[in-house]
This record gives sequence, structure tokens and C-alpha cells, in this order.
Amino acid sequence: PAATAGGQAMSRLAAGAIALLASCALGAQAAMASFGAQVDAAAAAVLESSGVPSASVAVIRDDRLVLVRAYGKARLEPSTAVNPAMRYGIGSISKQFTAAAVMMLVEQGKLSLDDPVAKYFPALMRASEVRIRDLLNHTSGYRDYWPQDYVPEFMLAPITVEQLMHDWAMQPLDFTPGTQYQYSNTGYVIAGAIVEKVAGQPLFELLRQRIFTPLGMQSVVDINRGRLGPADATGYLRYALGPPRPAPKEGAGWLFAAGGLAMTAGDLARWDLAVLDGKLLAPASFAAMTTTRVLANGASAQYGLGLDVYMQSGRRVLEHGGEVSGFVADNVLYPDQHAA
Repeated sequence: PAATAGGQAMSRLAAGAIALLASCALGAQAAMASFGAQVDAAAAAVLESSGVPSASVAVIRDDRLVLVRAYGKARLEPSTAVNPAMRYGIGSISKQFTAAAVMMLVEQGKLSLDDPVAKYFPALMRASEVRIRDLLNHTSGYRDYWPQDYVPEFMLAPITVEQLMHDWAMQPLDFTPGTQYQYSNTGYVIAGAIVEKVAGQPLFELLRQRIFTPLGMQSVVDINRGRLGPADATGYLRYALGPPRPAPKEGAGWLFAAGGLAMTAGDLARWDLAVLDGKLLAPASFAAMTTTRVLANGASAQYGLGLDVYMQSGRRVLEHGGEVSGFVADNVLYPDQHAA
């Protein structure tokens, strides 16, 4: 009888535990459904207010990819619904991948952040005074070849990396290196060219081998040489209050290491998970990328290597936006909350 009573008590405890687990699971499902509904409402509001045809969203919480959704129309003519497997240009978010490629070469002892540009391209303006670090945190003084938020006519024609550096990195510097912060796509083109010279292979190939393939980022493509295909989202622009219309494509060569990648939101989130979990890069490399540059006058640039670094509502934020013709993107990480 005592054994029977004990068995009944254990059965009641087990049943209670199962009921508790079921209750917790249902509660988590309800919370996730509520969160998903909030994301849906926010996306719908943005598409309605901005007139943007489509958007793709991914969310990481507690080191887990919890949501990947797409909204709107990938194409207006013919009308085509978007889906999460479609790629978007990520623009200057590409810069953090270029910076990561540099750090991988640093880890191999093949270059140093403090190497002068002159070690690789001695003919560039004041190349002995500009360090690789300056290129990556926009403190080099090299003039930006693309400060506009549209595609100038001259950028519709193709250009080589060598010609781009000749045209924009042979001009007088806008300031002495390290004294000011000034966003410069030119600096990242030079950094990408240094990576290719040191690694002995194209930048995109290095990224594919060292980052995209190991992380399962199968959607990533190089749009430096051409536009996305019919299976992906179409880029649009609009003039003032006019309707959205297909955006022109930059000429081959202009995007390169400064903004040449396209991928799904889900694959960008896979990169974020690797950053949050400390995969691929050594701790010292992550620290270098996420430490803001201090200028010569002691002010913070609020920029690391390919990442904006700042505090918001008491939380540390790592962020970068991106814009290429027809596409805008934003990638925001909260490393201490393991969220993005």
C-alpha cells in the first residue's frame, strides 16, 4: 500500500509537471504570436506611410532566429508577392563583411590595422600617413565618391577599382588622417583592394569561403557586377510624390567592397548570430570591430570597423544602414541582450 501511494504521488507530480510544461509552451506560443502581430502591424504601417513596395524582416531574440517574414510586392508589374527567400541589396551593411575579411587576415598575421596604405598602394594621396584602420573607421580623409542619395549619371557607366582609386584617392585629403570622422566609400574600396592583394583572391571569393559557406548563408550574391534576377525583389525609386518605378542599376565596379552584397534577411540574421555568439572571429577581432574610434581631439567617432557603435536607452548598439539604387536596409544588434 505504501508503494502504491508513493507511485500515485509520483504520477500526480509527473502529471503536474507535464501540465506546467504544456502551460509554459502555450504561454510562449501566445507571446510569440503577439510579437509576430506587432511586427506585422509595424511593417504594414511603414509600407503604407512610405509607399515602399516590399520589405523583408528577421528578428533574433535570446540568440535564436525567431522570426523571418516578408511583406508587400516584390514586383509591381507584373504584380508578384514577396517571400522571405527573395534577396535584397544590403548596401553599406556590406562594409562589416569587408572589415571582417581584414580582421581575418590580421589574425593570420598577413597584415596589421596599423599598416600604412603606402605599403600596398604607395601612389595614393598621403598614403604613408593613412592606416588601414583609418580606412575602416572613416577617418582617412579620402573624399567619398558617393555622398548623394541617388545614382549620378556618371555612376551608370562601369569603372575599375584602379580607376576609382585613381579618380578619388589621388585628390587632396579633406583632413589630416585621424582628426575627423567623415563617411567615405572610397576608403572601403581601398580596403577591399588591399584584401585582394594580400589574400591573392577576389574579395567575394574570400568572403564566400571564410564566412558565407561556413555559416550556411547560401543566398548571398555579388551585385557589384549586375542586378538581382527575376526570382528576387526588384529595386524601386520614386520622385517626390510620384509612383514607384524600377531603379537604375549602378555600373559594374562602383559597389565592390563598399556595398556590393545582396542576401535574404534570414541570411543576414545568420551573420548576426555568428557575431553575437563569437563565431568565426577571434575575441580581439570582435573587440576591434566594436570599439569606437577616438579622434585626435578626444571625441568619439561612434564608429568601429564597419559598425556604428553607440548607447541607446542604456543598451549598447551595433548598427549599420545600407542604401544602393532601389534598396535600403538596416542591421541593428544588441550584443548584451543577444538580440538583433
